[in-house]
Amino acid sequence: MHDWPLLASTNHYDTAVAIRDTLREGDAQSALEGLEELINALSRSDERALKSYLEVLIQHIIKWRHQPERRSLSWVTTIETTRDEIAELREDNPRFAEAFIRSKIWARALRAGHRKAEGAMGKRVPQAELSWEDVFETSYTLEPHS
Repeated sequence: MHDWPLLASTNHYDTAVAIRDTLREGDAQSALEGLEELINALSRSDERALKSYLEVLIQHIIKWRHQPERRSLSWVTTIETTRDEIAELREDNPRFAEAFIRSKIWARALRAGHRKAEGAMGKRVPQAELSWEDVFETSYTLEPHS
């Protein structure tokens, strides 16, 4: 008998192998339980990744606003890369629609991104009011030197 919740939360590959082996042994009910736990664990993992990318994105946008003199190609790259990673996660997980992000992740990611931005800047700044457009559509580019 497997402890599916524990196994699925610690190692996805080993869980998949154990499910396969359980199916080969003919215990379809236990394999189904393992599969459900694995699906839930993968879903939680993707949601954590989405939140983490969103926090990094928000952090850099806040720094962009409050430290214009420190803007760099590195910040531009981080903003673009995190947007790409979020887009890929959303493509792979249709449940990560805008409505889901706004209702389940947005407020926590804003708070965490703000806190991380303050830590990186070494100063307190007013709580950011960032719109969906600010985060996902506004262009953040360096001005060419004249």
